[in-house]
Amino acid sequence: MAAEHFLDFEAPLQDLKTRMTEMRKLEGSKEGELPIKDLEEELNRLHIKEKSVMRRLYRNLTPWQKVQVSRHPNRPHAKDYIRHLITDFVPLAGDRLYAEDEAMQSGIGKFLGKSVVVLGIEKGKNTADRVKHNFGMPKPEGYRKAQRLMDMAEKFGLPVVTFVDTPGAFPGVEAEERGQSEAIASCIEKLLTLNVPVVSVVTGEGGSGGALAVAVADKVLMLEHSIYSVISPEGCASILWRDARSASTAAQALKLTSTDLKKLGIIDGIIKEPVGGAQRDYTLTMKRVSAEIAKCLNEIEKAGASKQSRRAKFIALTRLNDN
Repeated sequence: MAAEHFLDFEAPLQDLKTRMTEMRKLEGSKEGELPIKDLEEELNRLHIKEKSVMRRLYRNLTPWQKVQVSRHPNRPHAKDYIRHLITDFVPLAGDRLYAEDEAMQSGIGKFLGKSVVVLGIEKGKNTADRVKHNFGMPKPEGYRKAQRLMDMAEKFGLPVVTFVDTPGAFPGVEAEERGQSEAIASCIEKLLTLNVPVVSVVTGEGGSGGALAVAVADKVLMLEHSIYSVISPEGCASILWRDARSASTAAQALKLTSTDLKKLGIIDGIIKEPVGGAQRDYTLTMKRVSAEIAKCLNEIEKAGASKQSRRAKFIALTRLNDN
């Protein structure tokens, strides 16, 4: 398990954790001033206080704090969801046109015993891993690989499950030269025409068209502390106020939290996270994500997967501001 990482607003938790760590070092030490019994009682008291402080901090997170949580380095990533939820997973690589893109994880496996096609945008855990996966920013070949697997899903009548966590598509010159915008647009068009069930889960960041390219689904779910927006708060602040330090103000205005997006009808459901965020309890997070995906797939299968209804759903979203 990765070393615990505390966000800025979690300073009270970090202080408590430091005190508990220091007290545990005193156990069995002659330097300890408290008897073992008193030491254990104090540790139990601090542990209870830690849980209370965590509940209080996470009860009413601001949009900017949710942005921070969504980017937490220890949150479960695509590979974690695939490893925990998909059995007999067979990874499939390459777009058959240019190259393999490690940012876009893809393959076929079984979800609760049923065969599915899986797509997941992977950020990576450590520095080397992040470089390998291009910090979760797919290139054109990643989106074209996704299209290849969507075609395979339709050919064999398999549902598609996607896990989204990206700051956006890779913005480099070479990506634009290879047709980044066309690849994203084609991916969206492909999802609008698939005649198989599609369920998408935004697990961290859902950034711009890079996220939308694999999130045009019958059911779009978001983890409680994830975000989904056309632009990052920093990018928005730089454009509007020429100051990235106004990102917290932008986060408030963008309505990028799961609660805001559910109210607006942009997403279909919110998956509640463990207290303190998904990064603090992988087991419970996986259990809840699995249950929601299963529920959505059952609903879609009962209603009958229809590209017409999916297309109508997303066209309706474009008209939200018409009135």
